[in-house]
Amino acid sequence: MELGKQKQDDRLFEWPKQIVIARWIWLPMLLSVVTRLGIALIAYLSVPLINDSTATPPYHLRGTENVLLDVFGSRWDTGFYISIVEEGYKFEGVPLPSVAFFPLLPLLMRGVLPLVGDAAVAGILVSNLALLLAAILFYRLVAEAYDAATADRAVWYLLIFPTAFFGTAIYSESLFLLTAIGAWHSARHGRWGVAAIFAAAAGLTRLVGVIVIPLMLWEWWGQMRGMVDEQRPSLITLPAVFAPLAGLGAFMAYLWRVFGDPLAFVHGAAAWERQPQSIFLTLAELLQRPAGGWGTAVLAGQIHIDNWLDWGLAMLFLVLGLFLLSKKRYGEAAFVLLGVLIPLNSGLLMSLRRYVWVLFPAFILLAQWGKRPSIDKFITTFSLLGLALFTALFANGYWVG
Repeated sequence: MELGKQKQDDRLFEWPKQIVIARWIWLPMLLSVVTRLGIALIAYLSVPLINDSTATPPYHLRGTENVLLDVFGSRWDTGFYISIVEEGYKFEGVPLPSVAFFPLLPLLMRGVLPLVGDAAVAGILVSNLALLLAAILFYRLVAEAYDAATADRAVWYLLIFPTAFFGTAIYSESLFLLTAIGAWHSARHGRWGVAAIFAAAAGLTRLVGVIVIPLMLWEWWGQMRGMVDEQRPSLITLPAVFAPLAGLGAFMAYLWRVFGDPLAFVHGAAAWERQPQSIFLTLAELLQRPAGGWGTAVLAGQIHIDNWLDWGLAMLFLVLGLFLLSKKRYGEAAFVLLGVLIPLNSGLLMSLRRYVWVLFPAFILLAQWGKRPSIDKFITTFSLLGLALFTALFANGYWVG
């Protein structure tokens, strides 16, 4: 009797014990909450401290008495996503066509809208929930491939990157992180059907969703070569690798049906002067000598610091991509390199510091290097300072990506 009672008591405590040791759940949740609260606090304090009404962006959606709702739901591109939810896509007859923005985020916002009654609130909820889930999946992915300490650092570095506050606002970055990480994690576990759904969703989230293809293709090929016969993926799973094209194709079909132009998202982006252009021409424009010379321009503070910041972070991630290539981590390297090179060849440096944030394999590499305390402290210090600065500027309507 006593032995049976002991076994019953053990079962009673089994669930609490499992919950306690589920570090892959509680740690990314804790880091997500702490970093989001920190970002919200900086945004809340910086608005009355700076309070520069001249910095209001030209397509600021609307004001609100709720400071945080205004900051994260009414700045720059957030207005386009809300207008898509409330009014639908616009192409011709407007100076900045909303067809340049992919549909998954506004679709999810529309699904949440009946529950909350406000498109801005819906968008903020979707973005933050997507970021939380992405952080959890990212932790699982890194911990399974390496160890818990590396996963701790990888999630931490991702959440404190200088432009990580975009994961709190109505932007598609956090949703892209979730879909891309979800696709790769599912593929690693041989769940190719689930991977295909995530990958197609990535194609519906951003044009660069196509960079998920080499990541999954290398995973598929690695499993074909390295597993025993009964564990190898069958050829029937290969189309899952190219599922981002299905998402992209669905959006193109919609644009063709509604506007008669399947490439409306490309033509709409031209309003922002995004046109295919060689990276070397972009660099030549960046290095063009100022009228008074470089020395005078630097001393007078007349250089285009935004472009130099974007270029610098793009080069950093290119280097990280090349390191991944040297380690023969070809899928991850292709994901990072293409994630930098595609926007770099769009003719604009604008927003690159935001675009590189979603290149999550780079943060795995940084987490491995961060095993050395000096490197860990450098990355953490640099990231937190940049995150605080960019959040404060964004909150007050300045362009930061």
